[in-house]
Amino acid sequence: MAGNTFGKVFQITTWGESHGTAVGAVVDGCPPGIPLSPEDIQTDLDRRRPGGGGPAASPRREPDRVEILAGTFEGRTTGTPISLAIFNQDAHSKSYDHLKDIYRPGHGDITYEKKYGRRDHRGGGRASARETAARVAGAAVAGKILGLEGITVRAYTVMLGGVATDRRNLAEIDQNELCCPDNETAAAMVARIDEVRRRGDTLGGIVEIRVGGCPAGLGEPVFDKLDGELARAMMSIGAVKGVEIGAGFAAARLTGSENNDPITPEGFTGNNAGGILAGISNGDEIIIRAAVKPIPSIAREQQTINRDGEAVGIKIGGRHDISAIPRIIPVCEAMAKLVLADHLLRQRTLVPRTGGAGAGSDFAAGLPS
Repeated sequence: MAGNTFGKVFQITTWGESHGTAVGAVVDGCPPGIPLSPEDIQTDLDRRRPGGGGPAASPRREPDRVEILAGTFEGRTTGTPISLAIFNQDAHSKSYDHLKDIYRPGHGDITYEKKYGRRDHRGGGRASARETAARVAGAAVAGKILGLEGITVRAYTVMLGGVATDRRNLAEIDQNELCCPDNETAAAMVARIDEVRRRGDTLGGIVEIRVGGCPAGLGEPVFDKLDGELARAMMSIGAVKGVEIGAGFAAARLTGSENNDPITPEGFTGNNAGGILAGISNGDEIIIRAAVKPIPSIAREQQTINRDGEAVGIKIGGRHDISAIPRIIPVCEAMAKLVLADHLLRQRTLVPRTGGAGAGSDFAAGLPS
């Protein structure tokens, strides 16, 4: 298994490299009859694309126009594999020539060469964040399935470079360039970015993902727990180094009486569980947080080695983001959508055998026949 395919019933396989001809995805397992156009996909791609502006963004300018090569007819899915392509147009490969024999700290250069015996030094090749454009494109298809069930996925910035907010005014997410639910804190984040940029350095942060409208009953009880699948999905993003669900690591400091979410006839009175109990959704909001590392390409000199094992210094120029945030936000949303769509379709296969209520019975009525 090469590890390029994600999902069991709803599957996505991504392909392509940062400085190759194109990146893309093949989506398999999508039910037929779902309306799908390039415009449905383009909205999410525009939020992720380089050159889209923002205080932390790279100056690389890619239009990221998606082409649907197969899997639709007359504007609807056919039930066959959906092939999507995004052609690279602004790759400056020569900017990486001096790095051909040097391993960049914080990148996958040295590990890719250890694994494959060779590597694409142009922007990291397959390890580049450019690969995530394919995920976002494929997940737009998953989002169409979730929309039929009234399930929403929204992500936003809650911390950047040590500047954090406790506010969750979701109406303010689209009012600032960092997609923060707190305009005042967003302004402080921008100031932090400017400060670090002047030093030739980069920043990490935390993205929170909120899933609304998810019915109870999604997820498998043992190895394919919904929270486990979501954590794995987030950790598959190159810049993500930690994931928590609900109270997360804070739960380790609580007592059982503090951590348990009381259940009333009206529902749960708290959500430390993050919308998931015993690996299965409980019908409450699903709350995920992903810790995003700083961009490893920095202008400050760093210590590394070359292919001959000799110690060398390196300064990385070129066009790079100061932070993966906010461009990583639609990528986090994408991975959540892929997990949820897969488990919705898995639940549909279960319901006819059990006659159960909840997620499956509602879902069976939602998709086109």
